[in-house]
Amino acid sequence: MTFSKLMDGVVSKGPFQFIIMALLGIPILGMANHNLLQIFTAATPSYHCRPPPNASAGLWVLPTGLNGKPELCLRFVYPPNASLPNDTHRATEPCLDGWVYNVSTESSIVTEWDLVCESNKLKEMAQSVYMAGTLVGGIVLGDLSDRFGRKPILSYSYLLLAASGSGAAFSPTLSTYMVLRFLCGFSISGVTLSTMILNVEWVSIQMRAIMSTAIGYFYSVGQFILPGLAYIIPQWRWLQLTVSIPFFAFFLLSWWVPESIRWMVLSGRTPKALKILQWVAAFNGKKEDGDKLRPEELIHNLQKEISLAKARYSVADLFRTPILRRVTFCLSISWFSTGFAYYSLALSVGEFGFNLYLLQLIFGGVDIPAKFLAILSMSYLGRHTTQATTLLLAGGCILALVFVPSDLWTLRTILAVFGKGCLSSSFSCLFLYTSELYPTVIRQTGMGISNLFTRIGSLTAPLVRITGEFHPFVPNVIFGTVALLGGSAAFFLPETLNRPLPETIEEVENWSVPCL
Repeated sequence: MTFSKLMDGVVSKGPFQFIIMALLGIPILGMANHNLLQIFTAATPSYHCRPPPNASAGLWVLPTGLNGKPELCLRFVYPPNASLPNDTHRATEPCLDGWVYNVSTESSIVTEWDLVCESNKLKEMAQSVYMAGTLVGGIVLGDLSDRFGRKPILSYSYLLLAASGSGAAFSPTLSTYMVLRFLCGFSISGVTLSTMILNVEWVSIQMRAIMSTAIGYFYSVGQFILPGLAYIIPQWRWLQLTVSIPFFAFFLLSWWVPESIRWMVLSGRTPKALKILQWVAAFNGKKEDGDKLRPEELIHNLQKEISLAKARYSVADLFRTPILRRVTFCLSISWFSTGFAYYSLALSVGEFGFNLYLLQLIFGGVDIPAKFLAILSMSYLGRHTTQATTLLLAGGCILALVFVPSDLWTLRTILAVFGKGCLSSSFSCLFLYTSELYPTVIRQTGMGISNLFTRIGSLTAPLVRITGEFHPFVPNVIFGTVALLGGSAAFFLPETLNRPLPETIEEVENWSVPCL
């Protein structure tokens, strides 16, 4: 009997795996809140230069640009009724006395720290700093998870997210806010990695795909919660605090999540692993089956994994053989382009001219049918076709935004929503496709590299949005082109539909792949 079958006999057909899904899935609802929080906490209302203190606001006129619209970052040096030559009347200067924002009850980091005009870049920088935290966290906490276990990393990631997120709500300066948001991103990576691993290692083979999809839907539902909270709580500090405090409760609940049995046996903690496994068997009504288990049986059934764990494989092994080198190169491009393009659309909700709260509901809602269609497509058309098609369609939608006039808000919104749905499908496909393409001996390393590239993509997306200051169409050209590149790279990956998981690098090298 293999270890997987032994686990299935204890875990399957019982309530335990649904308890695990709830304990791991409910905190995922809050992850969407933090990933997309800046849509609301960094919303930019309409604004204009504040007139000089001695000016009469009713008589003060704002200069107009070449497009006939008022200048947002300039004001006239002299009021219109001053007795001066005409050329002097037209002299302008920066907003020396700050800005006037068109807000009633809403507030954001933009209005609090004047992140407009020359300081507008700092708004995008704040989101990139958060994404940088997820990048560093993925590297650091992934290694710590292998050393100290999945459960402690999960628990302390919840605690760090709660503390840093709550602290950000009381930030006195923008720099302090950025540091705490970096820690939020850092801890989000720990939550993501530990949740994914524990879900796979505790759920039976028959339920693995269903449970993984269900965890993904928790994130989708979380995107519905965020606009509702933002509508009820328009003050950014209170909103930041509201989405962070629940993670203190998740920290306490996480102690009910059992440690991975595989990790405990591989780490020499077999007696404790046996005790937990017997408890789970009793919880599922299989106490007799649990009592029959012996430490020697666990070690024997994990003998293959123990021997594989002793073998030393590094990142360099991903590039040593031709097929695996191609897989790594093409997957890296696909992961980068998906994260890059996804956050380009997800963070641009406020630019489409509709109600921000309603539009975020639509942007979040499209993920539900998108993930369902992705499952159908992967099951019948294959992973290869699904991955390439979703990225190509997304790239086409983003590039189409370049040619649609800015006043056609409805058409631009439809293209953006469809493109985001395609990128959501791309993410769903990539998680499964990547785990099937890499052999067991180096799968964790391959997944780590893939995770690294998608985080680099999500980190650079806000920075590329700054290029819109040169011309509005530049960011979409870059985002769309990169998505098309990722879709094209997917055409050179081998199909894995109905193919058993590879165990060794040699098995992957024997696969037939599309010709270059």
